[in-house]
Amino acid sequence: MPRKRRAGVMSEALKYELADELGVGDIARTQGFGEVSSRNCGNLVRKAIERASKTVPPEK
Repeated sequence: MPRKRRAGVMSEALKYELADELGVGDIARTQGFGEVSSRNCGNLVRKAIERASKTVPPEK
């Protein structure tokens, strides 16, 4: 049974912006995010979480 793909949480623009900050934007654009190393993918997630925590006020 094929797995359903969930809609992405991050916009494509944000993914590429973060990839550019990490220096892997060219790889992501030419070869796709599947060719970005797992370490750098983890760093992308970490940066996205950091950015989200700065923009969303904490709950009381």
